Amino acid sequence: MKLGLQLGYWGAQPPTHHAEIVRAADESGFDAVFTAEAWGSDAFTPLAWWGRETTNVRLGTSIVQMSGRTPTSIAMHALTLDHLSGGRMVLGMGVSGPQVVEGWYGEPFAKPLARTREVVDIIRQVLRREGPVVNDGPHYPLPYAGEGSVGLGKPLKSITHPLRADIPIWLGAEGPKNVAQTAEIADGWIPIFYTPKSAGMYRPWLDEGFAREGARRTRENFEIAATCHFQVVADADEKQRVVDGMKPVVALYMGGMGAKEANFHNQVFVRMGYESLAAEVQELYLAGKKDQATALIPDELVDDMHIIGTTGEVKERVAQWEETGVTTLMLSLNTAEEVRSVAELLA
Repeated sequence: MKLGLQLGYWGAQPPTHHAEIVRAADESGFDAVFTAEAWGSDAFTPLAWWGRETTNVRLGTSIVQMSGRTPTSIAMHALTLDHLSGGRMVLGMGVSGPQVVEGWYGEPFAKPLARTREVVDIIRQVLRREGPVVNDGPHYPLPYAGEGSVGLGKPLKSITHPLRADIPIWLGAEGPKNVAQTAEIADGWIPIFYTPKSAGMYRPWLDEGFAREGARRTRENFEIAATCHFQVVADADEKQRVVDGMKPVVALYMGGMGAKEANFHNQVFVRMGYESLAAEVQELYLAGKKDQATALIPDELVDDMHIIGTTGEVKERVAQWEETGVTTLMLSLNTAEEVRSVAELLA
């Protein structure tokens, strides 16, 4: 199992330590560095900025929101970064949610699976550069001939020849249909809240995708990049403090990331067996009672979602994650020393 450094997206201000920890990851044997985007910083620019001085790590987006750019624009970003990095680009994408897609990007959210399939197909056409890019699908028609068109659209082929004609595409997916489609059309999967206990739930969904005609990958060469908080602690008391510190984040995703009727993260917890808890946390969170919602998050859920413990405990937990099929463990780390320590511990 490989290690990835998850930088995430920025908060109110740009981080001041990412250059240092990216350099440490590159020097310590980490396989990749990943960035993210929400409705502030973008995912591509930090990879170009902080990745410019790296030579070993792959540079991945985890994740690019598809509705923020046209498919050909995403392909241009990926093609350009792949050249600049010497073939180290990993394109991670996801559909986001209706509040962001329609509220921030001003695009329709309907038919996310069909949209994903079209986006991936168009990007692959750009990268293969076998001919002008065309798409007959209803969501991203190329050339465009719909309302407002002047009728002069022309199928085009990328001016720049790609360094690689098949950049790895990983997809963020949560529900059964989306996970199955990811196994069918993508090179890897970026799950959210993947845990050793929930791994069995995803297995039949993945197998359905692998079994479809024309599937690109098999279970043996498909990448699964799971994210967790990783921390070595001295004893049980310190572990409890870390677990308590993670509970507000769990409550946020369970209760506040999306509208009540369309919180896909909440539905993941429901599928994991926390239906009544997820409903109660969401009700409290949306009512502004965040502290009460956080107080409901059980220790065992946080412990399942993350790797927190003494040296021996974290090694055992990492082995459990690897046994479920995880090929890359994405870790959120705060200092260069943490990066080096993790690399040495798990070497």
